[in-house]
Amino acid sequence: MPSGRSPRRWRRPTDVKPTQPTPGSGTPADGQPASGGQPGLARRLGVGDAVVIGLGSMIGAGVFAVWSPAARAAGSWLLLGLVIAAVVAYCNAASSAQLAAVYPVSGGTYVYGRERLGEWWGFAAGWCFVIGKTASCAAMALTFATYVIPDGWLQRPLALAAVVALAAVNYRGVTRTARLTRILVACTLAVLALVLILLFTAEPRHHLSTGTSLYGILQSAGLLFFAFAGYARIATMGEEVRDPARTIPRAVTFALVLAIGIYLLVAIALLRVLDPASTAAPLAAAVDSVGAAWANPIVRIGAALASLGALLALIAGIGRTALAMARNRDLPTWLAAVHPRFQVPHHAELALAVVVGILVLTVDLRGVIGFSSFGVLLYYAIANASAFTQPADQRRWPRAVNVIGLAGCVVLAVTLPWTSAVVAAAVLAAGLLVRRLRKGRAGSARS
Repeated sequence: MPSGRSPRRWRRPTDVKPTQPTPGSGTPADGQPASGGQPGLARRLGVGDAVVIGLGSMIGAGVFAVWSPAARAAGSWLLLGLVIAAVVAYCNAASSAQLAAVYPVSGGTYVYGRERLGEWWGFAAGWCFVIGKTASCAAMALTFATYVIPDGWLQRPLALAAVVALAAVNYRGVTRTARLTRILVACTLAVLALVLILLFTAEPRHHLSTGTSLYGILQSAGLLFFAFAGYARIATMGEEVRDPARTIPRAVTFALVLAIGIYLLVAIALLRVLDPASTAAPLAAAVDSVGAAWANPIVRIGAALASLGALLALIAGIGRTALAMARNRDLPTWLAAVHPRFQVPHHAELALAVVVGILVLTVDLRGVIGFSSFGVLLYYAIANASAFTQPADQRRWPRAVNVIGLAGCVVLAVTLPWTSAVVAAAVLAAGLLVRRLRKGRAGSARS
């Protein structure tokens, strides 16, 4: 595995009281300064809250929209693509949980890569996460608007309004984020339950396209991985979780298992009644095909709520990663500010809202799933490499899990649609180049 320098040894967070900072770790206590005199974030989330935030990220717009491009790639082997995506996601989740239990601070793999592999690997992970998930924020906002207003110029203003409203919720504190996410997840699950009942009680039909290849199956797995990527949100919010060594592994595992079960049920139900590749809104088309057109508006409402839930969790996760990068001067230090009352990275979330707002007003993001998947797969490849280097006393899973996760991420990334992969790779390279130039100027100034 790559290694830029010798990894630093942190004391395990369980060696000290949860409300006290871990000596030598840089881990802030509840609300205490983290770095540069900035206050830390408050540890307010329990297992249930963390599970809800992770589930809200995974059971988002993907469950209503990802099936069409995945089915076009995999044909009748869609379920195999889903299983491959689930296996890779599980390995990634295990690596992330194992690392988050030892490094319970904001930033996720950005922090893990820095600590285990070196600062350049950490920066690459953080930059992949920020660019991929920022694009996903815009996609979630536009998906919400599309389901609420199928056509018309009001779609983009409505998407912008959603971004502003949810950024305001996040600004008021993480407990409000968890509370609203809980409501949105409950509504989404209720709609999915209705859809599953209608489809499983209907007469089976066979409309599957059969043509496929190994490449097509792997490409579908890469696209479906987009739907599972939300469990990272729990790890990136590690600084706000109570008893992180216990809470994060449990929450990540539980949220992912629930999400995998839901996606398998939805995939099987869809394949019973139609070819998901035939429509951009397969769940809405499926209820129509079984004579339950009355449920179509309910499905649209569910998709809109799911999009809002995913957008809410994305804003929270990106804000925390940007906070961690700014603390290390990998992003402008202005982004490292933490609100003294609400204890959230308010500058980072405001900046994110501005960028996403511009995107939803100007850019067509129909191809964003591949772009986002490429960035997130590289992010998790670094997470698996980081977990591989952990010593025995920090391990919860065998190293084989890290190896499978790393290999799976690389394979799925290179089999994504080439246009998405090339654009994402170019943006990643641009970020690395800018960092190199900044480091070079800083070195010249010191000399």
